[in-house]
Formats: sequence, C-alpha cells, structure tokens
Amino acid sequence: MKISVAYFPFNRPNFTSGSALKTLVLWALVLLGLSAPTLAETSATFSSPAVTARLISAQNNVAAGAATLSVGLDLELGEDWKTYWRSPGEVGIPPEIDWATSENVASVDFLWPAPKRFTAFGIENFGYADRVVFPLQIQLERPGEPVTLNASVSLLTCSIVCVPQDFDLTLSLGAGSGTGSGIDRPSAALIAKYVARVPVTEIDAGIDVAESNINTAKTILTVSLRGEAPFIDPDVFPELGAGNALGKPDIRLGDGGRWLWASLPILEVDEERLQDLVLTVTDGKAAAGGAKRAFTLTPEMTEVAPAPPFTLAQITRGLDQLTWIAIIAVLGGLILNVMPCVLPVLSIKLSSAVKHQGAEQRAIRGGFLAAAGGVMVFMWGLAAVLYILQQIGFTVGWGLQFQNPVFLALMFVALAVFSANMFGVFEFSMPVALQSRVARAGGSRGYGADFLTGMFGAVMATPCSAPFLGTAIAFALAGRGVDILIVFTSLGFGLALPYLVVAAAPRLVTYLPKPGRWMIALKLVLGALLVLTAVWLFWVLIGVAGLRSATVVAALTVALLLTLAWQHAPAAFRWGGVLVFAVLPLVAAGTLARDIPAAEMPVGKVAWVPFDRTQIARLVSEGQVVFVDVTADWCITCKANKALVIDREPVASRLNASGVTAMSADWTRPDPAISRYLESFNRYGIPFNVVYGPNAAEGIVLSEILASTAVIDALDQASGGAALAAK
Repeated sequence: MKISVAYFPFNRPNFTSGSALKTLVLWALVLLGLSAPTLAETSATFSSPAVTARLISAQNNVAAGAATLSVGLDLELGEDWKTYWRSPGEVGIPPEIDWATSENVASVDFLWPAPKRFTAFGIENFGYADRVVFPLQIQLERPGEPVTLNASVSLLTCSIVCVPQDFDLTLSLGAGSGTGSGIDRPSAALIAKYVARVPVTEIDAGIDVAESNINTAKTILTVSLRGEAPFIDPDVFPELGAGNALGKPDIRLGDGGRWLWASLPILEVDEERLQDLVLTVTDGKAAAGGAKRAFTLTPEMTEVAPAPPFTLAQITRGLDQLTWIAIIAVLGGLILNVMPCVLPVLSIKLSSAVKHQGAEQRAIRGGFLAAAGGVMVFMWGLAAVLYILQQIGFTVGWGLQFQNPVFLALMFVALAVFSANMFGVFEFSMPVALQSRVARAGGSRGYGADFLTGMFGAVMATPCSAPFLGTAIAFALAGRGVDILIVFTSLGFGLALPYLVVAAAPRLVTYLPKPGRWMIALKLVLGALLVLTAVWLFWVLIGVAGLRSATVVAALTVALLLTLAWQHAPAAFRWGGVLVFAVLPLVAAGTLARDIPAAEMPVGKVAWVPFDRTQIARLVSEGQVVFVDVTADWCITCKANKALVIDREPVASRLNASGVTAMSADWTRPDPAISRYLESFNRYGIPFNVVYGPNAAEGIVLSEILASTAVIDALDQASGGAALAAK
C-alpha cells in the first residue's frame, strides 16, 4: 500500500489525538531509552548551505510484533537560515513530505514543535531556526516486518534570500530477531526533546477561560485567556485559515500574569477560507515551577471583544515626550502653510488684508484672530471625529476625508464659487438693512468670513504632508485621547501661527503695497490659484467617484454659478464667467479620463507594478530591490515628490534598472490592505516611501519630502551597494 502525506498551511490539528499521540510517543521513548544502547539507523544526509537534513530513528530494527516506529526529520539550519511552521504567517511554505513510495507504511503522524516568531521585510512569520526535529509516528501495515521510509521532502528556507529545498531521504529498518529492539539513546532523547515541545491541549495547560473576538470590519482579532499558572514571556500564534494573515500582537498580562490578553491586526482576509480560530501560545521563559510551556486551543468566539487588563491610556507618557511631540506638531503645522494645498486659501486672506489696509488695527486684529480660530476649531473637530472613529474600530488617518466623494464634491463646489467670486463673476455683500445696522453699531464688521477662511485653509491642509507631520500624527493616533488633543492643538497652532503673528502686530499689514490698479492683477492671479485647486479637486473626484458622478457634480456646480452670476454679477461678466466655469470642468473631465497607453509614457517615467505586500519578500529573496510608493490623487505632496524627484533623473533611471521593482500603492480610494500596511509602520498618512532589499529586510523608510540623494542612498544601501544596470 502506498500513501502520500503532505502538510500544507493551516491543516486543522486534532488536539485530542495529538495530545494522546504525544504522550504515547514520550512513554515509548522513555521505555526505549532504558533498553541496551546500540547504533540507530539513519538515512543518508542531504546537505546545502541552508540546511542539513536526515531521518533518524530511535530503533535500528522493527521489533517482533511492533506496529509503530518513532522517527524524526532532523533539520540543522545554517546560520541566519529559517524554515516554517504548519501556519507560516503572512508568507512562507511549511514542510511537505510525500511518502508515496514507502513500503510497509500505513500512515504517518507528523508532530509540530512550538514555533518561534521572526520578522522579515516587515512581515510576521512563524517557524524554526538553528535546529528542529519533527517527530514522526509511523504506523505499520504489517507489524514486525521490515519497513522502508522514502520521504520526498519539500521545504522553504529563508535568510537574506529564500531558497526552496527539494530532496529525498530513505531509511530502511529490518525485522528484529526478538521482541526487543536495539535503541540509540541519543536519538531517542533528541526525538523526545522535540516531542516535549509539541503544544498540549488547554486542559493539560490548565486554561480555565479562553475567549476571542473578530471585530465587524475584520481588522482586529482579540483573545483573552485565564489560567492557573502565570505567564512570564508569552507569544501567540493564531491560525484563521489559508489566505488570512495577522500582524504582530499587542500582548498584556494581568492578575499576576495569570490573565493573558492580546490584540492582533488582521492584515489579509480571505472570507471564503476564513476558519474558526486555532490559537497556539508559547511561554519562552520558565514559568511557575520552572517549566516552559506551549499549548494549542480553540477559544470561544464572543460577540464583544474581551476587555484588556489595562489600556494604553493608563500608561502615562512622560511630560518630556509630550512636550517634544507638541513642538514637532507645531513645526509640522507651520510648514504646512507653504505647501501647495494651503497657499491658494491663504491668497483669500491676503487679498482681504490688502483690501482692508486702511481699517483700524482692532478690526485687522479681530479678522486674523477669527481666521486663527477657524483653524483651531477645525483641528479640534477633526481630533474629536478621529478619536470617535478610532474607538469604534475604523481606520483613521491624516487626509482620509479626501477619499469621501461627498466631501470632495462639496469642496469642489466651494472652490468653484470662491474662484468665480475672485474673477468678479458675482460679488457677495450683506443686505442693505444689515449694513445699516452694522454702521449704526459703530462701524464694526463681522468676522464670519475670516473664521471660514481659516477653517477652509485647515481643511485644505489635510491632503498635504510635511516634515515632522508624520511623526506627530503617528504619536497621536497610536495613543490616548489626550495625546490626540495635544497633537492636533499644537498642529492647529502651527498652522494658525501666520494669522496670530499678524493679529499680534497688525501694523505688519501696512507693509503691503497700497491699494491700486495692481490689485486687479493680483486678484486674477489669486483666482487662478483657486481655479487650479478646483481642477485638482475635480480630478480627485473622478478618481474616487468615477467620471459620471463627477460630471453630474460639475453640471450642478455650473447651474449654481449661473444662478449666482445672473443675480449678482455685472452684465459684462455674466456670459464670459459662466462660459469659463461651464466649459472648464467638462474639458478637465475629458482630459483626465483619457487612458494613456503604456507605450506613450514619457521617457524617464517609472515602470510601476501594482502594490502586493506578499510579493515583497519573494522579490527580495530573489535579490531584487523593491521601492514602495504609497500615493493618492488627493495627496499634493505625493504629486510633488513624483514630479520633482521620482520621475526625474537620476532617480527614474535607478528605479527602471534591472534588479529594482517599483511598486505603486494607490490610496485614492479606501483600501484596507494599504491602510494596514501603513499601520505596520505606525503611519497614518501619506506620502510614504520605503525601500527593501537584501540588506534591508525591514525596509528603509524615507522622509515625507523626498530628495534625490536620499532615494539613491537608500537604493544603494538596500542592494548592498551593488551597481544596478539599466533595463
């Protein structure tokens, strides 16, 4: 009879039979170890730089009437080389063995020693290093007769590169002359050592309560265990089925170490192959009684996530750390003022300042304070919304509202109206009765427009990223509610600082040129900036909502402008202004919706491939350098990086060189895979660029504002400095 037993990822272990088998094997090996020592049979050795492999047996023959044999697949891994557990993690392949050509073999029970966690290319994997022996319990077809084990082994070994290993091992055992069997004590002890490392069941582990929960969005797995003996240094290895990958766990202990709570991000979800959770827990350090332990169980799935023994909010961050992050946030907000997202909005305030040069200092101060107030109110509101979404379990980040088509449509309409107003298509003014009332009140004016200008500038700042901003946002969104409040308050203060400076010294307005005919030209220039911003928003809207929806928004905007122009605009501006704002969105739609064939790409542009996180490890294992660019149509900083650095020499040629793969992760629309990828780096906004290579398995993260020298240096470092030939 011939059999084929292959071990693929996420095979469901039979815990009851597995524990019984483990106990049986241990007792058998103990008894065998008491027998007289003789040399055990082993297979010929397979050897490569990555692994040395052989089959070992505690017996050197088959005892009369014996129905089972205790054998082990002994793997000695080279320095820095690893192989995989039955559930390898995000990527990897566990060992597979085909016994089809074996003789006198009915079945083979394969036991898996508890794994260790290792990280490569930012990906969590489970497996073994140095040495591992997989215990094999062989059931014979014909007890007491000779047996031939022919094992066709396939396994993946990884270091800087990953190398598949395929080899055959043969072990033959003859029939013994009596009821006894010759035993080699070292081999029996070695197999017994790794049998002892095979996880036991929750009953044997003394676990009283085992609960788990997967949130509705299927982005977080939470587990909670309570046992008799305290945990010292535990790790958890979840199995949810093939195609479902999880990130590094957040493990917390309570009740003197007897309560283990863990939260793990779910990085990849395959709904069709999603299975009930199987959890393996190891404790690498000596627990109570001095015994290391490992156990496997199936926790009960609950509707509500188990609460942790403590929250991160209970861990007070140092005042010095909060102060430093607040300073970084202020600098990040200040730098945002010179980003292309905010400049068009500042132009509105600049135009207003020039127009009111002759006003009292009190009025000027009030206007700029109102604008600063608008910035702060928006930042506080954004902080509150992000905190609420974070508590509910949604992915949060900087600029994510630009993935919402409703938000984009409203912003486009607002900018179109502002632009048309700048060009004089119509003018807004207070009703006559209200103007008279204000005049009677002493000539003071309202500051509503200034407040809205500041708020609008803060809104437009969110699709931009700047130096220091990523660090501050990551600190806030990974921490407590008070951290979010402090960081976003500091960020708003930095963004509002130009307004506050003018409010503190209103005389600064007098240094602007006196009003005159030049203001008409300035108004047209500032209006053109707003038009460009509106066109950009329309382009983003096409990418997020589609051409049809964007066209509908454009048509409704034209109707609104037509109505406003007919009611307010001078006759000379009506038809010309309406024509411009009617044609502009439609021309933009036709231009931006055209697909540019790959062959028509300009010379020097990068040949991008779609982002696939699981391919990074494979490409690097083949010696490739991988450049990842997380971008979006709404991210102005991303576009600037691409135009000024990535698509220019010498970076473009390096990214198009052989041995380099450029991956583009388009986050224009919500993509949970990209969100989880960013979170693995503790990032919540873009742009984000990272370089992987044989010498940079964890990736080299680049600054938000790219520089050619920084990109080239990272490529050289990741590749080990080897020159990359042009494709």
